[in-house]
Order: sequence, then C-alpha cells, then structure tokens
Amino acid sequence: MVTGQRGRPRSFDRDAALDKAMLAFWEHGYEATSIADLTASLGISAPSLYAAFGDKRKLFDEVVVVYGGRYADFASVALAEEPTARAAVDRVLREAAEVYTDPAHPRGCMVMSAAVNTTSEEVAEALRERRAAAMAMFESRIGADVAASVLPADTDARALARYTAAVLQGMSQQSRDGASREELEAVARRAVLAWPAQ
Repeated sequence: MVTGQRGRPRSFDRDAALDKAMLAFWEHGYEATSIADLTASLGISAPSLYAAFGDKRKLFDEVVVVYGGRYADFASVALAEEPTARAAVDRVLREAAEVYTDPAHPRGCMVMSAAVNTTSEEVAEALRERRAAAMAMFESRIGADVAASVLPADTDARALARYTAAVLQGMSQQSRDGASREELEAVARRAVLAWPAQ
C-alpha cells in the first residue's frame, strides 16, 4: 500500500528562466556562457533546459528578444517621440549612458557584448542583422529630416547613422571598462555636436 503521494511537479517559470539566462549571456557573452553556467543560473538540469528551450542557440535567440523589449527599445521610442532626428539621437545617447551603467544588471549592451569573440557564424550574423536594423532605423529618421529640410540637403544620412551606432557601441564597451554614467553622458553631449546645424 502506498502511504505517500508524490508531489506535483513545480511549474516551470519560463519568464524567470529567460531573465536568468539573459543575465548570464549579458555578463559573459554568448561564447563564454556554457550549458553548465546556464543550468546553474536557471536551477534546472541540462535535459530540462533542452526540453524547455531546444539548445543554447535557441535559448539565446529568445533572450535577445526579451532583452530588446526590456532594455533596448529606448532608441525606437525616442526616434518615434522626438520632433527631430538630432533630438532623438541626443535622447538615445543620454538614455544609453543610463542603461549601460545601471547597477541592476551587467554593464553595456548585451547584443554588442554577446557578439565579442563568438565562433558561431550564425550567432554573429544574427547579431549583425540586429545592429544593422538599428542603424537603418537611425538612417531612415535622419533621411526624413533631410527630406523635410530640417537638416541640410547635403547631410549624409548613412554616415551620420553609422557614426551614431559607432558612438553607442563605444559607449557600451567603455561602460564595461568602468566608465561612469556621468562620463558617458559627457560623450553623448560631445557626439551630438558633430551633427550639422539645423
């Protein structure tokens, strides 16, 4: 006769697991984060991880989407809300200084940090595509201001968008090297001075 009952399995909190995986990838990058690191962070076994997410790459893809919605959407919001591309980029750079140095999570941008030293061409290409999409978003907004004569007709929208992306990437790396929010805000202020007069 069975005297005890097996307890019901604890429900798996997928969102909480994605949060923990995101912090692991953000801190160490894609390549350096092992399955053992992930199972330890998530508190589950390797078979459970594979059952829930497929594999490390698929888990990372999900994490990138979560990260984008929670920590990287400030750029698209600023571009939509601000009256000019210059005002939007000024806001994006200032908000990046805040996000990249927030002590509540690892420093810098996860998408930029995770791409460092990855040997997976698929992962590298997926992250390149995300960065290219962000740059295209800047270029489109700048181009709209050129067309509306808010910026001079000879403004090179692509070069200005690439410059903005380069500043953001540099700010991400500098934050990981220990730059403070105030130091990155100074970089943001200086970067906007390079824009053509409106």
